[in-house]
Amino acid sequence: MQTHEAYMQLALAEARQAAALGEIPIGAVLVHAGEVIARAHNMRETWQDGTAHAEIIVIQEACKRLGRWRLSGCSLYVTVEPCPMCSGAIVNSRIDTVVYGCPDVKAGGAESIFNIITNPNLNHTATVISGICEEECAQVMKDFFQRRRAENKAKKQQQQACCSK
Repeated sequence: MQTHEAYMQLALAEARQAAALGEIPIGAVLVHAGEVIARAHNMRETWQDGTAHAEIIVIQEACKRLGRWRLSGCSLYVTVEPCPMCSGAIVNSRIDTVVYGCPDVKAGGAESIFNIITNPNLNHTATVISGICEEECAQVMKDFFQRRRAENKAKKQQQQACCSK
């Protein structure tokens, strides 16, 4: 059985794959009985699907692999705090534990803005553990958006130079 940090490193590898595709760099890994059952990264741009978040994809893959929709006994590792949509899917799929790296202060559905996963009014709650490899997870996001801003600036300058001729 690996540590939270070791599983988060696998999720970070997925996040880096997403970044290489131009996707928001979020990665997820789902573990059952110490075994990685599924791994995924964001695919919204590639698939042109607003629901293609790493968490949703990894839940779907795990359900197929385990042959059941109830993912009790499973732990989800994700590099960034799940959004409200993903948090709802986590509750509905009965995942026991959610471990995430860095918070999402603009759209967090686990703790930062909404407390969906631990809400006692829902039919299921999961344990939430945050801050695992937090700095590294946040840095992957920062690097991605810094690179994207630089690319957008260069495109804009190129367009302006082209149009002013």
